[in-house]
Amino acid sequence: MIQIFLWMLLPIETYAEYGKRILEKCAKKEVTGIMAAHSIPNLFYILRKDFRQEERRALLKDLCSIFRISDLNTKKIMAALDNDKFIDFEDCLQEQCAVEEVADYIVTRNPDDFIESRVKVIQPDELVSLF
Repeated sequence: MIQIFLWMLLPIETYAEYGKRILEKCAKKEVTGIMAAHSIPNLFYILRKDFRQEERRALLKDLCSIFRISDLNTKKIMAALDNDKFIDFEDCLQEQCAVEEVADYIVTRNPDDFIESRVKVIQPDELVSLF
């Protein structure tokens, strides 16, 4: 989900509109959005060039009020460390959080990064088409 937030905050190609529509559905509680806890410090860091610290804090507080936060705990970290099917450890953590939260989908524009995912992976346009 970290990509979705970046699409909205730093408009990237055509993905900004998808991010906006997904966020709106989650804000209205028509869709349950889940964000992995480790995405919050990642976003705080990534957004540092475009937003002041107080703006980043406010943005992330808003996101935390809209999305359910999947905590990061020893069980998830150990499961991700034991999972050698993912090249990117952060992607593996995202997948582990999605599994534990019983998420329907992982939404990404990089589905190849999640070929081994136990949770169905869809692209943003596919999710929006389900609305």
